[in-house]
Amino acid sequence: MDTSFRMPPHSTTTDGAPRTVGVEVEFANLDAPSAAAVVRSLYGGALEPESPHRCRVTGTRLGDFAVELDMRSAHPGKAAESKSEEGDAGPLGKAVGKAVDGVVEALRPWWGNIGSLVMPFEIAAPPIPIDRLAELEPLFAALSAQGAAGTDASPLFAFGLHLNPQVARTDGAYVLDHLKAFLLLAPWLRREIRVDPTRRLTGFIAAFPTDYAVKVVDPAYRPDLDGLIGDYLEANPTRNRELDLFPLFAHLAPETMAAKLSDPHVRPRPTFHYRLPNARLGDPDWSLVQDWNRWVAVEDLAADRDRLDALGADFRAFAARKALDGWAAEAGRRLAV
Repeated sequence: MDTSFRMPPHSTTTDGAPRTVGVEVEFANLDAPSAAAVVRSLYGGALEPESPHRCRVTGTRLGDFAVELDMRSAHPGKAAESKSEEGDAGPLGKAVGKAVDGVVEALRPWWGNIGSLVMPFEIAAPPIPIDRLAELEPLFAALSAQGAAGTDASPLFAFGLHLNPQVARTDGAYVLDHLKAFLLLAPWLRREIRVDPTRRLTGFIAAFPTDYAVKVVDPAYRPDLDGLIGDYLEANPTRNRELDLFPLFAHLAPETMAAKLSDPHVRPRPTFHYRLPNARLGDPDWSLVQDWNRWVAVEDLAADRDRLDALGADFRAFAARKALDGWAAEAGRRLAV
């Protein structure tokens, strides 16, 4: 089993700063104040409750953490953000809306209590330098020791681990190479991770369409950034993908994305949003290092254009023979060479 965190081929940004990674982990059976207390016990800082279902831990040695029920309607601030996007409803509409808001606010804590029975809590760590990722491993162990349950604990739990690696560069070629590499390795990643069946059924981490993957991994496919974004949105009009590029595209090309997409949940970030891994808190055989190192395999492939193009041509040949069921094993064999 992997025990050390691998460094990707590009460990710094173009200005020479160390790249960072945001980590989000979902779990059940532990409420926000209790989980926040675990964070504070490990990393210091101040615990700041914001609602019964949301806490922040600020000023830790790693930065600021957020702990919350992953349910927008349980948080007053997030609901207000949604309302700000609704526009002017007129005097009567505002009066009715104000009355409804009063009822909603009174019920919000109860709604959160109900939601916590089926929805996960989530800890969002601050962006952490790659060479300090090992400092998060004690958090996973401590949460498990306090009774936090991961996706394996119940058929109702579809909990994930999200990794948000900061990009090393912001040019279209760099982004495209990483998308190609991910599409080529996604079947192998799904096999290695053994993605939880409930998570697959929810549709939040849907695989990219095969026709789109075949198109993109073609060595001859080399659009500019606008062309890449246009093709991506046409084939993937949803952020519910194993690798969600909406936040990165919104950061790199805000006007292009605004013209093509209206989704208040998309926050511009200079990161890849990798959503595939399971959150297996409570499983002694699981650790963050395993899933991080699998992601580094994607970055390794993206940095090797010759190998990337060779695998792209082979993937297309497998697809033409309708033999993609065997691609996960083939990709794993090629990675081992």
